[in-house]
Amino acid sequence: MLVVAALGGNALARPGEPLDAAHQHEGVRRAAEALAAIARQHDLVVTHGNGPQVGLLALQGAAYEKVETYPLDVLGAQTEGMIGYMIEQELGNLMPFERPFATLLTMIEVDANDPAFKNPTKFIGPVYAKEEADRLAAEKQWVFKQDGDKWRRVVPSPQPQRIFELRAIQWLLEHNTVVIAAGGGGIPTMYEPGANRKLVGVECVIDKDLATELLARELHADLLVILTDADAVYVDWGKPSQKAIRRAGPDAPGTQRGGHSQGPDRQHRLAGRAHRLRRQEPRRDVAD
Repeated sequence: MLVVAALGGNALARPGEPLDAAHQHEGVRRAAEALAAIARQHDLVVTHGNGPQVGLLALQGAAYEKVETYPLDVLGAQTEGMIGYMIEQELGNLMPFERPFATLLTMIEVDANDPAFKNPTKFIGPVYAKEEADRLAAEKQWVFKQDGDKWRRVVPSPQPQRIFELRAIQWLLEHNTVVIAAGGGGIPTMYEPGANRKLVGVECVIDKDLATELLARELHADLLVILTDADAVYVDWGKPSQKAIRRAGPDAPGTQRGGHSQGPDRQHRLAGRAHRLRRQEPRRDVAD
């Protein structure tokens, strides 16, 4: 059976914890214990979030004023390598030495006309008090939105359209490799309008859950698992009427996961795609 498992960025580094290497190794180690049980019996592809990590890299880059801060596609590539390395190491410590691992830098195509570019919604980086968020917004022209009782930077999050490294992932799975791919939703890219097949990076962050769903569907996976630090998906989060949703289908109402808003549009997309994933035909070999 082929399992695609997604690790949330906050599951790797708990909110409020320092984003240093030691704490992130510990977060990956906790996740690896669950993943190893799957990998011992099944084919496994692991994806992961990178919101806290890519936001920290942006802050570190902005602090060094002699060089312009790297764009988000480059920072995303950096986090794919960093977090992939940690997952390989911690998961490899729990698996037989003979089982191969591979972290793949994964470029994913987005549409230049996606409406998300006009309405940033994707949280990245650490949380701030309102005063500090206002200061950074004025200083760096960043956009902030409320996340629980704190504030975080938000950036555009367009829909994933195509995974360029899909054939390489399929080949690695054919050779019994545990694959870490599409980290942070993948590296956002698009073909430059008016150019002849010129691929360029894009200043945005693709939603990790949507990119993972696309990857699972394209691989004809048998099971898609989205792991997070929250204990449930909720309706009316933070209100006396809040209710945990343990099972949902394509017509599920708008929900919130662990305090992070997951509005009706995105929830319906995920639920509908999961429904299609369950109904799809069996996985095909690369040669097909």
